[in-house]
Amino acid sequence: MNLPGTLRHSPAAERNGHAILARLQQLLPAQGRALEIASGTGQHVALFGANLPGWIWQASDLHDHDFPAICQWCALTGVAPPPPCLLDVLAPRWPAAGAAFEQPFDLVYCANMLHIAPWACCQGLMQGAARHLGPQGRLVTYGPYFEREVPSAASNLAFDSSLRERDGAWGIRWLHEVAAQAELAGLHLASRVDMPANNLLLVFERASLTSGFAGAEARG
Repeated sequence: MNLPGTLRHSPAAERNGHAILARLQQLLPAQGRALEIASGTGQHVALFGANLPGWIWQASDLHDHDFPAICQWCALTGVAPPPPCLLDVLAPRWPAAGAAFEQPFDLVYCANMLHIAPWACCQGLMQGAARHLGPQGRLVTYGPYFEREVPSAASNLAFDSSLRERDGAWGIRWLHEVAAQAELAGLHLASRVDMPANNLLLVFERASLTSGFAGAEARG
């Protein structure tokens, strides 16, 4: 794809997008409504929207400076989602402005946010997802995590150190602590899937649901 020279571009989103898409194609039904938290440049919304044609994707971010890029990426892939919206995971109301979301979502998706945000954002994400997911809805997160009894990759240790040097409130999160916040919101960790470059895809569901993957210790 020939990209306009002014189009904002995330190398990380380009690297991980297709691997995440493959997992979503296994997990998700043919159609539904998805809310992406911290959409950034919009490359994931554009990619997923083009390859999951039965799904409507709502992009969101804390700031609006990447909203033009989100629209451009979607136009390049032939996707026409609703306009992106401002959303602060710490706020008790989603979105931050305009009309509240009128319908529940079948998926709330958040990639690479928890380690570049204060810890309170984890609680905010879980509480907000629980408010806005339908009865069969799922929260999917992606990124690096530390796990008890699992040796940490040297690259993740170095990445964590660099994050904390940049901002003392940042850092790779412990999976059991993230799962505990989910439990407080009425969600449970149904699946964790190994992904390329020492990342994990986590699937959270309401307590009454059974995971679409092969159990909480699924490997990918």
